[in-house]
Amino acid sequence: MSYLPGTASLVEEIDKKLLVVLRDGRTLIGYLRSIDQFANLVLHRTIERIHVGKKYGDIPRGIFIVRGENVVLLGEVDLENENNLPLEEVSIDVILDMQREVQIAKEQEEDRKRKALQERGMHFTEHPEDIL
Repeated sequence: MSYLPGTASLVEEIDKKLLVVLRDGRTLIGYLRSIDQFANLVLHRTIERIHVGKKYGDIPRGIFIVRGENVVLLGEVDLENENNLPLEEVSIDVILDMQREVQIAKEQEEDRKRKALQERGMHFTEHPEDIL
């Protein structure tokens, strides 16, 4: 196997099943069909996998185009051990409800922290970008 610099190294991953983690936290699994010099990816037969605790759900997404700057992590899926996950698969509706509950709990915790800090004299702006 020879070394290829930059995004050219992804050429060896064409037609392989990959897991891609995006900047916004989403996890995609699909077959790499195309790349370009900016590391933009075209994934085929893509699913979006949502994890909550020890459970996961897959949402079929089909063909998915990913802008290269949004990729945080990219790795090949081990096809031999793909079905030996220590996780329980649940339906899309169940995993989305679980994800929503976790998000609400996080927002409530952030509100609780913000209120506690405000009681101690710290002030927050509604738009953090206004600080600059």
